[in-house]
Amino acid sequence: MAKQTPPMESSQREEKDGVETGGWRRRGSPETNRQAGGDVNPAPFTCKLLKSGSATGVKMATMVALLIIVLLSKVSGHEVENSSKFPLVVSTWPFLDAVRAGWRAINDGLSSIDAVVEGCSACELLRCDGTVGPGGSPDENGESTIDALIMNGATMEVGAVAAMRYVKDGIKAARLVMLYTEHTMLAGDQASAFAISMGLPGPSNLSSTESMEKWAKWRENQCQPNFRKNVLPANSCGPYHLKTYPHVGDRMCLLDDFCENIRMKSSHVDFHNHDTISMAIFDKSGRIAVGTSTNGASFKIPGRWVGDGPIAGSSAYADDEVGACGATGDGDIMMRFLPCYQVVESMRLGMEPRHAAKDAISRIAKRYPNFVGAVFAVDKNGMHAGACYGWTFQYSVRSPAMDDVEIFTIYP
Repeated sequence: MAKQTPPMESSQREEKDGVETGGWRRRGSPETNRQAGGDVNPAPFTCKLLKSGSATGVKMATMVALLIIVLLSKVSGHEVENSSKFPLVVSTWPFLDAVRAGWRAINDGLSSIDAVVEGCSACELLRCDGTVGPGGSPDENGESTIDALIMNGATMEVGAVAAMRYVKDGIKAARLVMLYTEHTMLAGDQASAFAISMGLPGPSNLSSTESMEKWAKWRENQCQPNFRKNVLPANSCGPYHLKTYPHVGDRMCLLDDFCENIRMKSSHVDFHNHDTISMAIFDKSGRIAVGTSTNGASFKIPGRWVGDGPIAGSSAYADDEVGACGATGDGDIMMRFLPCYQVVESMRLGMEPRHAAKDAISRIAKRYPNFVGAVFAVDKNGMHAGACYGWTFQYSVRSPAMDDVEIFTIYP
């Protein structure tokens, strides 16, 4: 099902490859250029040496002038090039206010980690698409929970929370795990207790009027669709019991069941009930952080504690030496392939972002033909691309070369 883009003020681009590259420009007065590493006229210094009138003085002046020009050109090329590319914010979907919040934070001098928190927190507060933050995606019992992750691309530190109840600030809780524990992830009620003990508000009811109405309609529809398989009754709310097979242990029977399960998977997954904000932010020096937040899949089975959202390498991954990736879609399938880890490692081996993204998605689609999902890829130079399968995907970008957030549309 294609994602419908709401009316928006930002620029939009439709790119099959979704690649964004940037040039560089020099601006300002000589003094400004000098501070920024731009062209500086070395003539005054050279003239002082020429006053000696000696051949040695002329040679020395020429050598010094050449040396200054070479050094300035190297410094200028590096700094001006970086200033045109970074800072950079990339996010799944047209979550414009979230990207703007991340951009303001990083442009104001916050670290990439703190800027990711600002961006994802904005999406949690706005309840983007009803699938981020509190008040969305009820499970079979009607309860909403939060998954979130944050990763430091410089240190490879990760903090995550999974199936967190009673605390609405998922990305802030994930940062607390990263900064104040030796662990990578906390889950369930214990994650909630930790977050509250560290100062986050709670306990709070994460359900909303909208989520409870959504759950009631699902119950009226005989609890369809759901995430059950190989159980009876197939088209009701249970209680469920195992389906018996006449040929248990028969190789062909098991293969048929496997194929049936593949055909069934992801048929009920779309952005209305299954979505994630995954955001990557590069600071002015190219240091990277990524973060994700989601309230998971609607009508998931209670006890489905960990989706792909809090899994490093599945929903997001970053390495300052290479680049970053963010993902969205059917997390139960995606976490089996760690697509964002795959993307980053493919770029490490020399793949361009567009090829790395397509390769990661194609690996999943080969095994699960009804899979629905997408990734964006950004290399360390700021070049970005996206790939998707089963739906039309959009991701948002803000860079110094843009006046506002721009949206890139990727077709399957």
